[in-house]
Amino acid sequence: MRSCSALGPSERDTETRGIPRLSGHLAGSSSSRSFSSPGKELTMFDPYRSPYRPSGLGFLGSCFSAFDTWDLWGLGRIIQAEEYLFQAQWTVLKSTDCSNATHSLLHRNLGLLFIAKKNYEEARYHLANDIYFASCAFGTEDIRTSGGYFHLANIFYDLKKLDLADTLYTKVSEIWDAYLNNHYQVLSQAHTQQMDLLGELFENDTGLDEAQEAEAIRILTSILKIRESTADKAPQKTIFVLKILVMLYYLMMNSSKAQEYGMRALNLAEEQQLDVHEQSTIRELLTLISTEDHPIT
Repeated sequence: MRSCSALGPSERDTETRGIPRLSGHLAGSSSSRSFSSPGKELTMFDPYRSPYRPSGLGFLGSCFSAFDTWDLWGLGRIIQAEEYLFQAQWTVLKSTDCSNATHSLLHRNLGLLFIAKKNYEEARYHLANDIYFASCAFGTEDIRTSGGYFHLANIFYDLKKLDLADTLYTKVSEIWDAYLNNHYQVLSQAHTQQMDLLGELFENDTGLDEAQEAEAIRILTSILKIRESTADKAPQKTIFVLKILVMLYYLMMNSSKAQEYGMRALNLAEEQQLDVHEQSTIRELLTLISTEDHPIT
């Protein structure tokens, strides 16, 4: 496993490891930063003065699991979230054997915290580090890295930096398309060869656990809403996301939702008079779905 500095990617690191450098737009204006927000110093939480008294890295799993759902940020619990995350930050900084994946998860949650506080500069800093550590752990094109890109895109969208947001939304979509298409092709070939592999080789056809499937749905439907708001200008981007959702729900064995998104993609392609090949591809998807007897989950 590659070793990454807890302070984030240096210019030399990103060049020698083949990891793309994050621009100032993504990482914030300063290359060396403390954990503070404008006008207010954010004191490091001291766990040894806390009644929780976390012991070692075992604390991190229970801490991070509390922030797995985005809904938490809308419940007026930012102060509590901040306290727990600074406990986690303290534990990570004190540890000498935290994995890159753990660093990534810490920075992603801190990024979400600062998004909730509308401190976008700090959020960008942490999400840039999330992407760096996730890239070290999993690769730059992995679905586990894509969450950092997605949250950065949301920040740029809110800041009306639409070109940057569009680039990142496209990257996230491409990552999920590549991942799901690999699984889809296996099942598609099995269907063509009339081999009943469903339920025999795959406990879960997506290769994802339940939480990852829920995250995929949240990310892709969020991007779809944004794409649909400009569908008249870039219909193919909307259709691209719709087709990814078709594959996702097909692999989740939810044929009714797969058909719903497939029909939306086909209707848009016909309305916009896109090329015949595009429409044919969507029809092939719908045909495959309709001939599979998938139970709805």
